[in-house]
Amino acid sequence: MGRENTTSVTEFVLVGFSIYTKNPPLFFAIGLLVYILTLAGNVAIIALIQADQCLQTPMYFLLGNLSFVEICYTSTTVPKMLWDLLLGDKTISFVGCALQMYFFVTLGGTECVLLSAMAYDRYAAICHPLRYSLLMSPPICRSLLVISWAIGNFNSIVNTAMVFSLNFCHSNKIDHFFCDIPPLLQLSCSDTFVSQLVTFTISGCVMIVPFSLTLLSYIFIVFSVLKIHTAHGRIKAFSTCASHLTVMSMFYGTIIYTYIRPSSTHSMEQDHIVSVLYAIITPMLNPLIYSFRNKEVQGALQRALAKSRL
Repeated sequence: MGRENTTSVTEFVLVGFSIYTKNPPLFFAIGLLVYILTLAGNVAIIALIQADQCLQTPMYFLLGNLSFVEICYTSTTVPKMLWDLLLGDKTISFVGCALQMYFFVTLGGTECVLLSAMAYDRYAAICHPLRYSLLMSPPICRSLLVISWAIGNFNSIVNTAMVFSLNFCHSNKIDHFFCDIPPLLQLSCSDTFVSQLVTFTISGCVMIVPFSLTLLSYIFIVFSVLKIHTAHGRIKAFSTCASHLTVMSMFYGTIIYTYIRPSSTHSMEQDHIVSVLYAIITPMLNPLIYSFRNKEVQGALQRALAKSRL
């Protein structure tokens, strides 16, 4: 295409929810409620872990950091979405779009690796209980956290740089409610083959490798649990993994569906629904899953409520 037919895009318009929002005030109220519940639930998890000595363990150290990631993760997309619904201002600057993608992809990649680290924690606790304090020592926990953030940042820097080095000349309307990789690749007027290949390869590794390590951890866990002679012992061992398995299934399932399919197979209507699940609904449900299915968290909450009544 000749340079004279190419215009420089300085802002984008997020139109992903336009065809669904026939009643913006209702969607705004629902979105605001979900966001408040997400913040309240994850802040409560962090506060309980910090305040209760019984939760000062590697498992809850990782859980507290997961809740922090969830707060940041949902805050990269939901406030802008609520602003659009409230005022109808769907524009986002070129730089703002790049920053939103960078933080969203960073936090998503960090959560992938962090969930794998939590699976390793359960593997160490069930398969090697006598060596648990060594396998999950404070330096190792901090190292797992640093590795999670480093991988998330690397994935995001590469993908954001690849996407925003493309030309956007025909339209500035993003068929999504936030700046994500697939809709921006579809919007570009450049040849996106290399960008798609890089995204598929790097993001695929960031998702599939932790997911595979998580599955491997649970394979070892299953074999160890099956060696327990009593049914009560097996149920107790599995119960410590139930919350993590639920969260992992929800998160990995939706992001793998979104990011490691070829661009030609993408249906934006389906992607909108799946994106709502992993970007908005899952961060809200995680604290509920961990609190309702975890007796230690329930006990900590009861102790905190009892202290508040004194």
